[in-house]
Amino acid sequence: MRLLSFENKMISSKQTLKNNEKKGSYCTEVASHEPRNIACLVTYQVVARIGWIFKTETVVMPAVLDACIASGMLRGFLPVLNRIGTSLFPLVVAPLVSRTKSIRWLLVGTTIGLSICFAVLSVAWSRLLNDHPFFLAIIFLGTYGLFSAINGCNQLLVATLQGRLISAGRRGRVLVVSVTSGSVFAIIAAFVALGPWLQEPDGFVKIFAATSFFFFAAAVVPLFFKESENLFSAESRRASEAVRPLSFWQVLSHDSSLARLAVVAASFSAAMILFPHYQAFAREQFGNTSHSLLTWIVVQNIATGLASLVVGPLADHRGNRLVIIWLLGCCTGTPLFVAALTMASQSTAMQWFWLAYMPLGFNPIMLRIISNYALELAPSVGLQPRYVSIVGGVMAIPFVLSPIVGWGIDILGGIPFFLAGAAIIALGTLVAFGLPEPRNRHFNMQKS
Repeated sequence: MRLLSFENKMISSKQTLKNNEKKGSYCTEVASHEPRNIACLVTYQVVARIGWIFKTETVVMPAVLDACIASGMLRGFLPVLNRIGTSLFPLVVAPLVSRTKSIRWLLVGTTIGLSICFAVLSVAWSRLLNDHPFFLAIIFLGTYGLFSAINGCNQLLVATLQGRLISAGRRGRVLVVSVTSGSVFAIIAAFVALGPWLQEPDGFVKIFAATSFFFFAAAVVPLFFKESENLFSAESRRASEAVRPLSFWQVLSHDSSLARLAVVAASFSAAMILFPHYQAFAREQFGNTSHSLLTWIVVQNIATGLASLVVGPLADHRGNRLVIIWLLGCCTGTPLFVAALTMASQSTAMQWFWLAYMPLGFNPIMLRIISNYALELAPSVGLQPRYVSIVGGVMAIPFVLSPIVGWGIDILGGIPFFLAGAAIIALGTLVAFGLPEPRNRHFNMQKS
């Protein structure tokens, strides 16, 4: 028996040594391909960013819906469809992504899916706007919901690829380069094409077509990733079997840090629920604002690019926790500023309304930083997709209130809801101070 036990220990020791050698070889291979993969990831995000400016969530999408039917309640469905699709679908596909050895082809497929959605909208808008505006609004909302679902899976794939291929200490510089470069090219595209098209009667047809084109162009880039076979697919399979989709709340209850991050992310949802209503509020308060849409879009993208120059290095050197606190605190600025402008004269308020869109530029950065923080918070590589998808799923919960918020804004005006949103975001900022720093050695030992 002792001899058998000794032999088992020897076999186990050899197997452990073999596994460690394989993991060492895998990490070396990943590190050798990292410069190429960083270049590919940056290129993908830059091209997608150019396409994204043509469908800016805070300005263009609500303006599209208002061009069909101007309704706060109907407008309130935009954040619901966006967040349900973006957050809940990844929960379903996360186990599959964890087990998949190579996911670049999945990224190609989802990106093409994003392109097809806007190609459909371009055709529908050209044929239905004049005669069937309500039917067009329904088609738009349905297609937008499908786009959001595909986009949720797409974002999960991008985050997972980043977790597998890019080291934690270099994800910040990827954010800096991709966001800054993407913002510059996106702003150029806005001045050259988006601005003139917003003034044309059939401009949305061209806007949708341009969005479709750039997403299709982005779909080519993942073909050039140098993706090593997922060494942790067996580990990921075991992890995903232990963490079923129905154990969503169980995972949160067993990881207090993840639960706190979920509360912070949910408070950020309060900021996003209000996004579609700012341009409508300005139109109702100050009259025709079509000439201002381009200004707001450009200001938002400039803020995104400039903030990334600070956020990226800060995240690499000080961690994502500090960045989350800083960005979330800044997000209170927009609802408070918009509410304050109502006390100024109409001319003054319209002159300075563009400042409200500067904090909105932090939105894409905040979403990415939350994903990066969730990647570091996960106790294993196999659980990274699950942690990212769980945080996204929690963010979807407050959005069920979005149509009610839109209906309330129609009846009571925007001010009470803007102030309430600012208070919720401020509360989330206070909660964020209690988040741990995953790069702290003591915390990592506790997690292990």
